[in-house]
Amino acid sequence: MPKISVEIPQELLEDLDGHVGDDGKFVNRSDAIRASVRKTLDILDEIDERHDRLETEE
Repeated sequence: MPKISVEIPQELLEDLDGHVGDDGKFVNRSDAIRASVRKTLDILDEIDERHDRLETEE
C-alpha cells in the first residue's frame, strides 16, 4: 500500500486522535484517515451522480 504524507492543523490532529485507540472508533490514524477519505469520495460521487457528472463505463 502506498504511503503519503499530509500536513494538518494541530486542532484537527487532536480531534482525529480522539477517535483513535482503545476507546476510539479506529485502531490507528491510518485507519481513521482511510475511512474518512472513502466517506468523502462516496459523498462526492453521490453529488456528481445527482448532477449527472459521473463517467459511465461502456
